[in-house]
Amino acid sequence: MRRPTRSEARNARAAAVFLTPFLALFALCFLAPIGYAVYESLLRVERTGPLGLGGETREVWAGLANYTHALEDDRFTSGFARVLLFGAVQIPVMIVFATALALLLDAASARWVGFFRTAFFLPYGVPGVIASILWGFLYVPGISPLVEMAGSVGWDVDFLSRSTVLWSIANIVTWQFTGYNMLVLIAQLKAVPEELYEAARIDGASAWQVARHVKLPLIRPALVLTTVFSIIGTLQLFAEPMVLRPLATSIDSGYTPNLHAYNEAFTSNNQHIAAAEAVLLALVACVLSFGFLRLVGQGARRSDAPRRGRRRGTPPADSRRPAARRGGKEGDR
Repeated sequence: MRRPTRSEARNARAAAVFLTPFLALFALCFLAPIGYAVYESLLRVERTGPLGLGGETREVWAGLANYTHALEDDRFTSGFARVLLFGAVQIPVMIVFATALALLLDAASARWVGFFRTAFFLPYGVPGVIASILWGFLYVPGISPLVEMAGSVGWDVDFLSRSTVLWSIANIVTWQFTGYNMLVLIAQLKAVPEELYEAARIDGASAWQVARHVKLPLIRPALVLTTVFSIIGTLQLFAEPMVLRPLATSIDSGYTPNLHAYNEAFTSNNQHIAAAEAVLLALVACVLSFGFLRLVGQGARRSDAPRRGRRRGTPPADSRRPAARRGGKEGDR
């Protein structure tokens, strides 16, 4: 094994010095809380008083009992099903809107592009709690101009009913995060060499063909990134239902997994069960995120397989005919 040179050792020490602060903060602010949550999820509170009331309390080992209790809770599991349905509808709609806005702004040549880009991104700067309060005023009957306008045309709508409140929340999330995803996609579009667009236009491609066959394939990594972020954010849905809960009786304490864990910890004082639910929520987020990445990777490999086969295989018959003719002519000579 070759020993590193003095220069290589000096570079390694410099890299370690620069990485140490990041690794320390990463361990303190990320790994330590995760480890503590896992530890808390394996404990339970035991009371020494009669019938488990009063007396002294102590923490004892519970193993996987808290996880079993969380999975047997119908409100917690129904909250998971609700956010999965939410994500299956809201994420594609938001990504489509963000992609359309990014393509329109990238193709526009007017001087107001910067203004519209800022305007579309501006809702992301509004905190989720404030956005939910603002939309809450637009959802409540009696003070909402939207409800009044719908009633004036004979459409009786209740944005906070049991069947519509989930999609009212989806509207808030879409309004807030479409601009952020649009900005990520625009950054990817700006990194594409302009020569590719010029070559496509010289070949006679229309604006739609350039967007479909050049821009969309090249911003695939950004689309994957925004989708993964959206999956994680969907499972963490909390602020919107928490703010709308006083306005909508259909939103209970277990409407989303995050809301259920919050109420277990700070309302029911069951922090160990809340820790188990938080760990389960993190595991589901990891499984869905890495599952999506693997699915996308397999799709990319399947689409690249024919091109690799053509490069590695024998050339087409048409490409061999000119050589055969040239050989015949040389033979005749």
